[in-house]
Amino acid sequence: MARFVMEFERPLADLEEKLAALANLDIASTPQLAAEIAELEREVERLRATLYSTLSPWEKVQVSRHPDRPKTVDYVAYLFDDVVELRGDRRFADDQAMYTALATLGGRRVVVIGHNKGHTTKENVARNFGSPHPEGFRKAERAMRLADRFGLPIVTFLDTAGASPGLEDEERGQAWAIADCLATLSAVRVPVVVVGIGEGGSGGALAIGFGDRLIMLEHAYYSVISPEMCALILHKDAARAPESAAALALTAEDLLRMGIADEVVPEPLGGAHREPETVAGEVGVRIATALDALSEEDSDGLLERRYERLRAIGEYNETD
Repeated sequence: MARFVMEFERPLADLEEKLAALANLDIASTPQLAAEIAELEREVERLRATLYSTLSPWEKVQVSRHPDRPKTVDYVAYLFDDVVELRGDRRFADDQAMYTALATLGGRRVVVIGHNKGHTTKENVARNFGSPHPEGFRKAERAMRLADRFGLPIVTFLDTAGASPGLEDEERGQAWAIADCLATLSAVRVPVVVVGIGEGGSGGALAIGFGDRLIMLEHAYYSVISPEMCALILHKDAARAPESAAALALTAEDLLRMGIADEVVPEPLGGAHREPETVAGEVGVRIATALDALSEEDSDGLLERRYERLRAIGEYNETD
């Protein structure tokens, strides 16, 4: 199957294809090829290091959308045991764009909530490409309330371009469903750890993306709006998305600098999809460490600091 190549990766992909072609030749009969292959391997490593150490915000957005990037269900499979998936919102339907489950992480029982993208086109269509409908957010809210009732920490995974924007979604109360999620998430008396693993677009991400700790993967993003929609609204031209991405300060590095994110998990050169198990293992360590620290706080203190955390985001000036 052909490898998916992002536009900025094209020079690197061309070199890798050339290297693969040379590697298939009979080196024994042409000894000079060995030196050429060794030099090309060094050139590939140099170019890969250069490309991924100087990614623009727009290029990071592209990496966050890579189809091979690990999804919520992958992290669940790598990190959690005794998983019991929870389905349905008890009102309308089971939205496959939102994943909820009871699970165990390192001996600690937790509730897992995450946007649910697929690995294939068929899966993505069934899951609406990870953009939840109102029933998806209501399913998430039901899981939050369950966690609060039984004193279980909540771990959420962000990976969505945004909430589903269709007319039927609005008719079924999309805005209210997102608002109810936020109200519930802000009031639960259990620790909430949020992990940005890919896209983090608009209210679709925010609905399950507010908690006591925010852990971001290096090439994940989190923003009030996607770059394309921002460009379309402000400039009437979606092609200016790269410009909007730079202005939105949406990268993990930006979020850490502004005090919104608490830590950033480094990714291997090329992105998390290059070494998914290694990245998942590090994510698991960060989640466990955060939960250990948060479990030492009493519920009242947890809620107070969560409120202060929200109030501390952003700056404003008052004038007469």
